Formats: sequence, structure tokens, C-alpha cells
Amino acid sequence: MRRPAGHAVGSFGLGALCVLLASALWGTTGTAATFAPGVGPLAIGAAAMGLGGLLQALIAAPRIVRESSGLRAQRRVMLLGALGVGIYPLAFYSSMHLAGVAAGTVVSIGSAPLASAVIERVMDGRRLTRRWLIGAALGLSGTGLLCLAEATGAPAGSQTHSAGPTMLGLGLGLVAGLTYALYSWAAHRLISRGVPSGAAMGAIFGLGGLLLMPVLLATGAPLVASWSNAGVGVYMALVPMFLGYVLFGWGLAHVPASTATTLSLLEPAVAAVLAVLVVGEHLPLLGWAGVALVVGCLAVLTTSNRRASTPVTSTGWNVSGSGVDLAQTHHALVAGRTARASAGRPSR
Repeated sequence: MRRPAGHAVGSFGLGALCVLLASALWGTTGTAATFAPGVGPLAIGAAAMGLGGLLQALIAAPRIVRESSGLRAQRRVMLLGALGVGIYPLAFYSSMHLAGVAAGTVVSIGSAPLASAVIERVMDGRRLTRRWLIGAALGLSGTGLLCLAEATGAPAGSQTHSAGPTMLGLGLGLVAGLTYALYSWAAHRLISRGVPSGAAMGAIFGLGGLLLMPVLLATGAPLVASWSNAGVGVYMALVPMFLGYVLFGWGLAHVPASTATTLSLLEPAVAAVLAVLVVGEHLPLLGWAGVALVVGCLAVLTTSNRRASTPVTSTGWNVSGSGVDLAQTHHALVAGRTARASAGRPSR
């Protein structure tokens, strides 16, 4: 069985929009962190993802309780996703600290779509589409140009990163990309198997937030040293992490993890533009070309593919051009659960 084509296209478009909005919010984190220069990367990461994750779990607690049997049945996937949530912010912010904001962001976010594709290939046996390959090539090229533009545009005296820390930072960026892809895949797997997005994201991020609490307690003293530092911590937890990942969870209900992580290549482009508009950095023509390529990547991935006939695999997936669609019977189950969950969801 298969969902009507129009419904599938609309669902994919809504999911892509949610992921793009989440990526735009994530793109503000680098600029926000500049307002708290005395706070270390571990504290920033633990506060943002840890507190944001716990808040997600608190808001989604009733749904988590209702879906407890489904979550227990998928506990290995849930724990794997929580481990990714616990590692990702520490690796990501440390990568930017050691290798520089541009290089750290590009390696972390740019490697995630490739890691996600490998995970889906190994775990789900999912083949990559030509549309995804074209979009990924455009997005990775664009983020690479952004990195090159910032590196060549920096003043000669500003190169403060030595080879050792830089290489360590790039390595941590790869770890961040892998763990980002890992928890994205885990959330998508839970959602695709009937767990509503609120419960899936709340459970994964709540457990990941608990893992980050010891790090926050050990490193978070500078966050309460001034009102500006505290304000940055609150903003990071509430807006990019809480609201951003609520949107990301909604998006994962309609698009595969590899597409979602590729759409998140909007993040470094947003970060670069904000650095120009807010921080006062200069972005040369090469950088704007990179932004244009990222926009091209997003256009390719969000353009609907209206194939008339699409086979349903043995796992219940309906595979179509740029996205993965649930079979009609499974979608009815998920829609019903989501509607029941939405009845008690507070407006945001």
C-alpha cells in the first residue's frame, strides 16, 4: 500500500521546512557564544545540549510515559541515540575551539551527511539516490568554500591555531559529525517504528542530557559568573537546542536521516552570514559563492520528486526520489498517535 502522491510530497515539504528552520536556529550558536568568551567549549556544549535535552524530556514526559512500551522495545536504538547526544556537543564545541569556528563547523556539519548515509546503508540497507548525491556534492562544496574564504580572508596575525591542536580539532569535528548522524538516525528509526516524534526526541535527548550533567557541574561555573554568560547559556538551551530539536524531530517524521543531515548544511551558511551582520566579520566573494552553493543544495533536496510508481520494501518503507515515505497503514498509526499527543501539547 502507498500513500497518495500529493500527501507524500506535502509531508516531505513540511519535514524539510522544519529541518531548515532548526538549522537556521543552530546557525546562531557560534555568534551567541561570542557574547560569553570566558565560558569554555565543554561548558557551552553541556549547558546547551544538556539543559535543552532535559527540557525536551520534561515537556514530552506524558508522551514518553504513554509510549514507554514502544521505547523499551527499541531501547538499544534509544540508548545509542542518547550516547550520540552526550558526545556530540562536547566534540562539536571543542572542535570549533581548537580548529577555529569555520573549520570546526564545516568538518562537523559537513561530514554528518556522509556519516548518516553510511549508517543508513549499513543499518537499513538504504540506497543513495542521485538527487541526494547531487545535493550533498553542492552542499559540501559550498561549506568547503565558506571554510576556505574565512581562512584566506583572515589577517595574517590571526592564525593562532598550531598544527597539533588544529588536527585534534578536525578529528573531534569528525566525531561530532558521526555522533550527530547517529542520534539523527536513532530518532528517525524510533519515529518510523511508531513512536511519535515528541516521545522519541524527548527520550533520546533526555537521556543524553543526563549524561551531560556531570560535565556541566564540573565545567559550568563561568556560566553563572555574569548575567551575560548566564543569558548566553539560557538562550543556547532554550532556542537552538530545545526549539531547534523539537523542529528537527518533527522533520525526521517526514524525511530520512541522511536527507535531514544534508539539509542541516544550512547551518554553516547561516553562521557565516550572522558573523558578517552581527559580529562584523568580512566574508569575501568566495564565501558568498559558498553560500550560493549551499542554497543550491537545499533547492535540490527540497524539490519534490513525483514518481508515479514506487515500490514498497519488505520493511514497510516507500522509497521515492529524495525522501523515504512510510507505507500507508504505518502512517495511519503514526498520524493517530501524533494527533492524540498533539491534543495535550502546549502551544509554542
